[in-house]
Amino acid sequence: MKKNEVKVGSAYLAKVSDKVVPVRITGESRYGGWDAVNEKTRKTVRIKSAQRLRGLANLSKAEVQAAKTAVVAAAGGESKSAKVAAWRKEAAEKAAKPDAELDAAVKAADAKGRAKKAKAAKPKGERKPGCLDAAVRVLQEAGKPLQCGDIVKTAIEKGYWQTKGATPAATLYAAIIRECAAKGAKARFRRAEVKETKDGKAVTLRGYFTLADEHAKKSQ
Repeated sequence: MKKNEVKVGSAYLAKVSDKVVPVRITGESRYGGWDAVNEKTRKTVRIKSAQRLRGLANLSKAEVQAAKTAVVAAAGGESKSAKVAAWRKEAAEKAAKPDAELDAAVKAADAKGRAKKAKAAKPKGERKPGCLDAAVRVLQEAGKPLQCGDIVKTAIEKGYWQTKGATPAATLYAAIIRECAAKGAKARFRRAEVKETKDGKAVTLRGYFTLADEHAKKSQ
């Protein structure tokens, strides 16, 4: 036979394992040729080429019905496909119908979410001063350069700043450095050189900061 004469679903006489047996074509094989079912043994076989087919097979009604059942089984089962189709239809019908109970649950959940969000939102008001604002105030009052440790100590004692951090001086130092790097000449802080005499020699102390001229005056 020729390839274009082979039809899926039809029964043919085919040479399988050196024997000519009736087979029903179930579909094209991904490996080439066709997948088929042996009408006698109900086993699946692969017909590699049309040359293995000897023509249409003459089957009785019982054999035809049995072949159809075998084809359905090889394809995955008619009952399974029918169940899937029925389930999809049922799901679509339920989705199209209004569900008062579901709608009420959704509204309640939305209301609860909005209430929780409103509760969690911080009330608008005066912003609490951070470590940099507190440092500016301390330096203004001191009128001289200070190290971060002294600034933090004074700010906490006077209630200008509150923190639970383990290293507040390091936190302030890092914040001042970030502001200086980000704002440049517009930064509120400047590094200051403080010198003291030790053993008759002038020593420059590091880690001191002062305020830029426009921020040095204490606000009234």
